[in-house]
Amino acid sequence: MPLATERQSAPTRRALDAIVERIGQVVLGKERQARLALACLLARGHLLIEDLPGMGKTTLAQVLAQTLGLQFKRIQFTSDLLPADILGVSIYQPDTKSFAFHHGPVFAQLVLADEINRATPKTQSALLEAMEERQVTSEGHTYKLPDPFFVIATQNPHHLIGTFPLPESQLDRFLLRIEMGYPDRAAERQLLKGRGGREQLATLTSVIHPEQLLVLQQQAARVHAAEALLDYIQNLIEATRRQGSFAEGLSPRAGLALLAAAKAWALLEGREMVLPEDVQAVVAAVITHRLQPTKDTTGGRAALVARLLESVPIP
Repeated sequence: MPLATERQSAPTRRALDAIVERIGQVVLGKERQARLALACLLARGHLLIEDLPGMGKTTLAQVLAQTLGLQFKRIQFTSDLLPADILGVSIYQPDTKSFAFHHGPVFAQLVLADEINRATPKTQSALLEAMEERQVTSEGHTYKLPDPFFVIATQNPHHLIGTFPLPESQLDRFLLRIEMGYPDRAAERQLLKGRGGREQLATLTSVIHPEQLLVLQQQAARVHAAEALLDYIQNLIEATRRQGSFAEGLSPRAGLALLAAAKAWALLEGREMVLPEDVQAVVAAVITHRLQPTKDTTGGRAALVARLLESVPIP
């Protein structure tokens, strides 16, 4: 059985450190958000970023694509966007007297669904099959999406005008949800001086290639989780079902998501075995968009997660 002290190979360590450092050159003062986004990608999940406009959500997606050498497509979600604008459409070809499928922008390795909650629920649901099955079905034909395939969706806060809340089925497709937050004073001063930010993207080169990313994803999946660690995850999941703070408890899929994210975080930390600290590092990003507090529950999302962790002892 692997030991908690086992370390990963030097090339893997250097590659992961270089990726985090490169992201930090553009997205200033947001190392935790950058590491969570990278962990989400290593776990083969999808990422939801919720925050006010102008907080660096789109920049984070762009720098990830360039740093990892991924083909990037951006879809601006609006109220008049149609599913065919995302997935593609079959067009009649007079010369062959047949229909040919023209791929939509979802056929990319990293897709930015910008302001996803500005589109109608019908258009939002167009991404469900793509995110879960990594394929698109049109008129009876199935088309495989690239590998790796990663969706980053940005979402405006619900109180802003012109937004449609994402249904639970759509939210559950996102492995992690993060908020960018305001930069600290030092990072904002660097932005004002023209350092970091979107202007730096033109100078970036890739640190790794997509084939190397696939290897890193395989390594993340192989990170060892002991039986006691699985007990801890199960206890956390079961606590959400028993406690009266939540309208409904977490699903088995949420448990799988928590384990996958914790494995990826352990890989980023340079270990080949998951520790309870890895679970605690990612649990808020994994569960807050999956849980609905009851009307009588007091405190914000962070307070609810803190109380959950306090109520479940480490085995």
